[in-house]
Parts: sequence; C-alpha cells; structure tokens
Amino acid sequence: MKYDILVVGSGPGGYVAAIRAAQLGKRVGLVERAEAGGVCLNWGCIPTKALLKSAQIYAHCKAAEQYGVEIAAEVRPALDKMVARSRGVAETMNKGVLFLLKKNNIDLITGFGRLTAPGHVDVDGTDYEADHIVLATGARPREMPFMPVDGKRVITSREALTLNELPETMIVVGSGAIGSEFACFYATLGVKVTVIEYLPRMMPLEDEEVSKTMERAFRKLRATVLTSTTVKGVKIAGDRCEVEIEGKKGPETLTADVVLSAVGVQANIEGIGLEELGIAVERGKVAVDEYYRTNVAGVYAIGDIVKGPALAHAASAEAVCCVEAICGLNPAPVDYANIPSCIFTTPEVASVGMTEQEAAEKGMAVKIGRFPFTASGKATAAGDRDGFVKLLFDADDKLVGAHMVGANVTEMLAEPTLARTLGATAEAIVRTVHAHPTLNEGVAEAAEAALGHAIHL
Repeated sequence: MKYDILVVGSGPGGYVAAIRAAQLGKRVGLVERAEAGGVCLNWGCIPTKALLKSAQIYAHCKAAEQYGVEIAAEVRPALDKMVARSRGVAETMNKGVLFLLKKNNIDLITGFGRLTAPGHVDVDGTDYEADHIVLATGARPREMPFMPVDGKRVITSREALTLNELPETMIVVGSGAIGSEFACFYATLGVKVTVIEYLPRMMPLEDEEVSKTMERAFRKLRATVLTSTTVKGVKIAGDRCEVEIEGKKGPETLTADVVLSAVGVQANIEGIGLEELGIAVERGKVAVDEYYRTNVAGVYAIGDIVKGPALAHAASAEAVCCVEAICGLNPAPVDYANIPSCIFTTPEVASVGMTEQEAAEKGMAVKIGRFPFTASGKATAAGDRDGFVKLLFDADDKLVGAHMVGANVTEMLAEPTLARTLGATAEAIVRTVHAHPTLNEGVAEAAEAALGHAIHL
C-alpha cells in the first residue's frame, strides 16, 4: 500500500496533519498503536478537564449557601462516578476523531509504526510506502531514577486519572500544569496534598506574580507547597510512601499514601527507526527545520518529539504548517513566541508572550497594566474575585505579554493572543468595546491602566 502522506501517531499533531493533508487532496494513512486521538484526548488534556469540572461542581455545592441555595443532604465526592464520567468524555472525543478520519477518507492503520527505509514504515510486520512520512509519536510521563513508578503507590498522570479511591494524603512532585491540576483536583476533594517544586516558585514558567497568587490559592485549598525543595528518593514502605527531601528546613522525610510524579514528559522516539535512517536527534528530540523537515528527505517530525512546548495546540499548529509546506502552500512558520499556555486549576492560569522577568532580562522597558478581579462586577456577582489581568506593552505600546489568573481566564486568552499576532497597541485594545458585565472587560481595563487612564481603579 502506498500513500502520498503517511502519519505515525494520531494525537493532536498526527490527526490534524492527516486531516489537513486529506483536505489538500492527498491520499493519507494514519498509524496508531492505541486509541485515536492520542494521549491528549484519551489520557491527558480532555479527561483531566472532566475531572476538574467534577471537582468544581463539588466545590460549588459545598459553597451553595453563599449563593442562597440550601442543600439538605450531605455533599460528598463520588470518585468512581467522577472517573466514569471522565472516561466517558474521553470516549466521546475518541469517537469524534474516528468520525473525522472516516469523513476525510483517511486509512487508520492499527499497530506500532517503525521506519525501515526511506519512504517505508513497518506496522507490526506489514510494509507501507509513502512519499512523505510525518512522525507524531508524542510523549509519555518522564520517570526519574530516584522515584521509581509502580503504578499503585508511586504513580504518573495516567494512573491519577483512574484511582479507585481517594487517598488520605498525596505528594505531588512537580508544580507545572500537570502537577498543579491534579493537586488542585485531589485537594478540592479533601485529600491532604503536598506539592514539591525544585525551583524557587510554583508554576515556574509563569509570571512571578502569577506564581505568588497561585501559592496563596493552594493554601486556601489547604494544600502545602514546598518550593526550592529537592526530592532525594522515594521508597515504598508497606502501604505508605516515604519521600526524602531537602529544602529550606534541611533534610526531611515525608510520608503519604500516594506519590504523583509530575516532572515533565519524555519524547517517544525509541524504536521508531530513527537510528536506522540516520535521522538527527538533539537533546532527546528530533532535529527539524522551520517546516519540520528532518535531515532525511521525505521524513518530518512534529509535536512533543521536536523542540518547543509540549502542548496540544502547538502540535496542531505544527501539523498544519508541516503539511501545507509539503503540499507547496508556503505557510508562515509557527510563531513560538505567541503560543498560549493554560493551566486549569482553581483559579485558572492563562498566559501568552513575555513575562515581566523575561522582559527585564532582555533589557526591554515595558509598560505594565493590571486589573484585579476584585474590581470586576461580573467576578463579584459570580463570587470568584481572586486573580487579575496583567498586560505588558513595549516602547511602541504594542502588546508583548499577557498573564491572567482567575475564573475562566483560559477562555479570555484568545483576545491577547490575537492582539499579539496583529501587533495591537494598548490604545487599540482600549478602543475595542468590551461587553459589560464580563470578565473580559479586565483586558481593556488593564490596557487602560498601562496608558495611565484607568477608569475603574
């Protein structure tokens, strides 16, 4: 069987690449060893958000009296039902991807794909030929030698999605998006959670003000956050885990029912034929150019296996760019400086562009506008006043960074992302009429503050 384009891996990079190629008239095959939609749809982004929604509903029910609602019975979290709902949501999205593949006449080839020669991929003993091969094999949770995963007491995000019962205590190692989201979920349900972060602050890739706000938010959840703390070792002792750490207080040993390892992801590049074809690898990632071409003609790589943020929407953007370049459309390269980032904790975190610290490191003078949600009528009415909007503008008043904390701020992020793409100024944002009352007014208010004529502060 020969294809114009053969894609290996069906995550947000792979299935988007396959569909875009089919839209452009190519004969396309898509290789997948597990569920269509990859980790994101089945074991990552989507089921995690389903669990977080369940936790949010539980928290709202506990706070019902604040909204004038009386609940007669005791409100309790039913983890088994939450997990079942989460798996159902993932299954629905999986079926959606299968429908799209069928609609676009894409052949779904089940099995493990491995490059064997230029233009050839072996899938469990069957050879497939293609003019162009796009590798989109994704990533898996990174395992550290000092924290061996057994899947029961020391777990990864995958096991955290399907626990049978709530532990009394949990230690989460790593405070990036994955660690923070699971810590928020379990802490909301009443688990005593401790988050351990090696770097000096929580969510270290975010703006410093965001990190400080989220540390306060986690304290409200009665979760402990230990920053500047190193995990020296984890061992299982009976039905408990012992975690040796060294932090601000010196060496300590913590115990917990469960330890969640959330220390990042590792690219799935083993055993897929890179060595056989001499495809260059740099620092554990496939080396590619701006159109995702490897050093071997006809072979491309996108998503978590190439340099860049390990984000689903980044992989999708790379997929479109890669395939359109293959088809001769001359697309603009992906602008990695303008890739948005979201963390679905309570409150949520959303950001795009430069942080204040990055601007300072580059010697860039920036104007900063802030708007706290305590001044927002919509936030006050909703009872979610924690957080803020923070915008950074350069010397030409163009938006260079946006950082937000608050309820539903991930849904607000598209406006500043588009503003950065278009080179919008603070004045342009202010002159864009924002509906009232909305949380999104905070973007215009922050821009007004940067210009020095804030109205509501």
